[in-house]
Parts: sequence; structure tokens; C-alpha cells
Amino acid sequence: METALRRDPLAGVPRTSAAGRRAAGLAAGIAALAAMVLASFLIGSRLLTPGEIGSGLWAYLGAGDGSGLAAELVNIAGLRLVRTLLGLLVGAALGVGGALVQAITRNPVAEPGVLGINSGASFAVALAVSLGGAGSARGHMVVAVIGALAATGVVLLVGYSTGSTSDPARLTLVGVALGAILSGVVKALELLDPAGFTALLAWESGSFEQRGADVVAAGAPLVLVGLVAACALSGRLNVLALGEDLAAALGANLVLVRAAAVCAIAALVGGATALAGPVMFVGLMVPHVVRWFTGPDYRWIVAYGIVYGPVLMLAADVIARVAVWPGEMPVGATTSFIGAPVLIWLVRRSRGSAL
Repeated sequence: METALRRDPLAGVPRTSAAGRRAAGLAAGIAALAAMVLASFLIGSRLLTPGEIGSGLWAYLGAGDGSGLAAELVNIAGLRLVRTLLGLLVGAALGVGGALVQAITRNPVAEPGVLGINSGASFAVALAVSLGGAGSARGHMVVAVIGALAATGVVLLVGYSTGSTSDPARLTLVGVALGAILSGVVKALELLDPAGFTALLAWESGSFEQRGADVVAAGAPLVLVGLVAACALSGRLNVLALGEDLAAALGANLVLVRAAAVCAIAALVGGATALAGPVMFVGLMVPHVVRWFTGPDYRWIVAYGIVYGPVLMLAADVIARVAVWPGEMPVGATTSFIGAPVLIWLVRRSRGSAL
């Protein structure tokens, strides 16, 4: 017995400790999310108290007559409700979408924005606007998903054709090149029809401004479907991370798993882009941060992404509201300021976090 203890002094403990650490990290994330939701409601160009927010939301949702409340208070409460919901949806979609992209490419620096998937969704929406179609929020969702799906397919096709899906630098270059091409086309379309793209200027920079409840209602089902699919796939992604040969030996259908993951990525990234425009680096930062708690288990990475993605997104939105007060900075600019140094740091590391 003494020998057994000497060989494995923590027999049975590591698993418990890992599970406890993961559970504690998830609980901390939920607490941070609750705090950021509250901050999203209270902080802005005008600071509000919890009582004012509660009364304003009560009137905005039609549960009260709003008598005695200023119309401005009701409007502010409604706008912050929409922005908070956008932060929750977009953050979860990009956090989980980034994890899926890294899983199917086995690329530690892969991210929807870096790989051009956001640009694909943006290009599809811009093309639809220039052609006079997809004028509704639901129409934007459909074309954004198609664009995200097409961009994902192109990047993976080029990556596999050159044998570079295991080479982070080369695959990242493919995505950056595709994103640059599509962004250039979008700029050309804007120059050809500046009046038609006026309403999309704020959206194109990655912003929660000028987004209504109809946009949230259109995008929420798509994002939720993508999140459910990601949760269902998370166990299979663990097998995929072992490598193609070993995954095939374990009986995994690699083609089916990748196809399902690409569809989930299109739903998540396309929905997030249609909701808020192209927001960069969230899908890069969240999976790497949560791996400090979860390790390489994608079941936990996806669960953490659903919680910590919105934490980052809401924090970026709150900072965007007050950073250039009394004006406002696009939330996409805030995430880029944070994410660009993170990307440089990851590239300077030998191979990034273990996948």
C-alpha cells in the first residue's frame, strides 16, 4: 500500500481537483456575467440606479403604464435591454464559434475574424444590400450565414489543398488574405452606392448602436441553434483533436463531424455578424483564456465559451460607451484594441495553447 501511494500519491485526487477547478471557474464566470449584465444596464452616457432601470424596463415591456416616468428613462432602459441581449448573443456565438474553428483546423491561432469568416458574412450582407435584397433583419441573417459558410469552406479547402491545416501561420495567412479581398470588395461597393450603405456604416465597424428588438428576435433563434449544435458536437471534437488517424481508428466519422461543425460555425458567426457587424478577436481570446481552467476538453471549453464570451463582449461594450464620453466607440474597435496584442503574444509563443 505504501508503495502504491508512493507511485501515485494523489490517486483519485487529480480528477476530483480538475472537476472542482472547472466547476469553480464556471461558477466564477456566471458571477462575472451577472455583474456585467448589471453594469450593462446601469452604465452609459447617463448613469442609472437599479430602481430606475427596473421601473424603466417594467414600462418598456408593457408590464406597467409608465405613469410618472420620463419617456427618456423608458427609452434608455429599452435601448440597454437590447444592447445587453446583443452582448449575450454575440459574445456566446463568437466565443463558441472560435472554439469550433480551432477544433476543426487544429490551429491554436484560428479565429472567425482572422480566418475571414466574419468578412465572408459581411460581404454577403453588403452584396445583398447593393443588389437591393435582404432588406429585413431576417434577410440579413440568411445571407450572413451563407457568406460565413462560403468563407469557411474556401479557407478549409485552400488549407487542405496545400496541406496547411496543421500550420497555424499559413492557414492564418489564407484567412487574412481572404478577409482583405472581401473587405476591399465591400469598400468598392460602398463607393459605388454611398447612399445605400449609409445605414450600414455603424454596423460595418462592429457596433450595437441602431439595433432594435426586431434584430435580436431575428438573430436569437439562429445563435441558439448554433450553440445547441456546438454542445452536441463537443464530445466528438475531443476525438477529432487526437488527430485524423487516431480519430478514424476510434470510429469517428471525420467528414460528418467537420461538416456539422462548419454548419454550426456558419450559424454562430453568421448570426453574430448579422447582429452586430464584424467583431474581431473574441473568438480568439475566449477559447485560450478558458483553456487555463478547462484543459483541452471541448465539452468544458464550449460550456465556458457560452459564459465567458458574453462577459468579454459586455465588458467591451461598457468600455465603448464611456471611453470617448460623451461620444461612443464601436464595440468592434474595443475588442480589436484588446485582441490584437493577444494575437501577437500567441504568435510569439511556440505553438499557443494545447489543442
